Amino acid sequence: MDIEGANALVAGGASGLGAATARALHAAGANVTIADLNPERGQALADELGAGFVAADVTKPEEVEAAVVAAAGDAGLRISVCCAGIGWAEKVAGRKGAHGIEPFDTVIRVNLIGTFNVLRLAANTMLENAPNDQGERGVCISTASIAAYDGQIGQIAYSASKGGIVGMTLPAARDLAQSGIRVCAIAPGLFDTPLLAGLPEEARNALGGQVPFPPRLGRPDEYGALAVHIVENAMLNGEVIRLDGALRMPPR
Repeated sequence: MDIEGANALVAGGASGLGAATARALHAAGANVTIADLNPERGQALADELGAGFVAADVTKPEEVEAAVVAAAGDAGLRISVCCAGIGWAEKVAGRKGAHGIEPFDTVIRVNLIGTFNVLRLAANTMLENAPNDQGERGVCISTASIAAYDGQIGQIAYSASKGGIVGMTLPAARDLAQSGIRVCAIAPGLFDTPLLAGLPEEARNALGGQVPFPPRLGRPDEYGALAVHIVENAMLNGEVIRLDGALRMPPR
């Protein structure tokens, strides 16, 4: 898929991995629309890039639909990336009792159902596109996590949500193959994002030191670079790509 001049939506694009992806797609020539819950950050980044911004909660289909329509414009939506997500730490059961059902439900709704909302509505809009010279109508990228494979103690909700994203990537790619829409996911390891920003520097360095190579936290721009490559490489389809410096997470 040629990025130059293509319309792109980045959900969860106001900070972290999403902001880096919005910057990378913009640098490659895409017309980017950022969708996010945070209007201040989202609009500030949009103003910086000359991009569009739509306030949207990925768990609300009508808000995602509005973001997709805004991103598509008259020329159609060609690229969709979903980076929206939250974390939660709690054991299945322990001294404090059973895992709360409400936080589990919330993590699943935001991370998994929210990602599915972006995927299904973006793909449905892409069906209206004329195919390019390779038969492509669009590319959808979701954000999984190595926690889908290496879930740690206390990550039951988060791992389940990210495992769901891994599980739906191949069937989604197969569902959309005849329409020329590719579907991939990226499974980041330990990245320097707002989720880790509140930790002391010593703790952040210790986490980065667990990575075999390079022995540091991943940079959001490295995620953005991979998202750009997925869009540009027509043979990447139905794949979940680990981006983790060969890290395999220990139990805790």
